[in-house]
Amino acid sequence: MKALLIVDVQYDFLPGGALPVEEGDKIIPVINEIQEQFQFIVATQDWHPPKHGSFAASHDGYIVGDMIQLGGIDQILWPVHCVQDTKGAEFHSSLHTKKWARIFQKGTDILVDSYSGFYDNNRKKDTGLAAYLNKHGVKEVYVVGLAADYCVKFTVLDALKEGFHTFLFKDATRAVNIRPGDFEAALQEMQEAGAVIVDSSVLLNL
Repeated sequence: MKALLIVDVQYDFLPGGALPVEEGDKIIPVINEIQEQFQFIVATQDWHPPKHGSFAASHDGYIVGDMIQLGGIDQILWPVHCVQDTKGAEFHSSLHTKKWARIFQKGTDILVDSYSGFYDNNRKKDTGLAAYLNKHGVKEVYVVGLAADYCVKFTVLDALKEGFHTFLFKDATRAVNIRPGDFEAALQEMQEAGAVIVDSSVLLNL
C-alpha cells in the first residue's frame, strides 16, 4: 500500500507568513492534484507552544539565524512561527484536507525542535507516524510539502530509516534556502540515502 505524506503546508511557511518559503504557495495546486491519485493520505503540522526553544525571541541577546544548543544538539534559531492555535499554524485554506486520514503534530516540546514528522530532532520522542503507517500496511511513502531542506528532508530520511520505500515529488516542495544551493544539496542528501526523487507526472504510470 502507498501513502501520501503532506508536510507542514501552513500559513507561516507560505508567502506573507512568519517564516515564508519562496514560492511555497505554488506547490498547493500540485499537491491537490497529487491527492486525487491517493486513497491514503496523512499530514504533519508544526505545532509549537509559545516561547518555544527554537524561537530567537525566546532567548535574550540572540537573533534569527544564531546557533544554540537545544535538547543537547545544535539548533538554528527561527522567527516565532506555527504557534499552537494561531492562524499561522493553520493549513492553507486552498489545500484540500477532506481525504486526510490523520494529522501528526510535531514541535510540541518546548525544549527540543522537531523537523521530522516521525521524531523530534534528538530522536527521543516518537510522533506515532511510523506505527500508524505500519498498522495500515503502508510500504511506500510519497512526500510533499515544506520545506525541502528542513522538515521535508528530515521526514524523508526518517521514513527511509523506518524501512519505507520513500519517494519525494520534486515539483511539490520548495526550500528555505538559507544558503544558495540548499535545495539541491537536500535533494542529493535524500537521494544518496535511498529516496527516489520524482516529478508528479509519474503518477500517470502508478
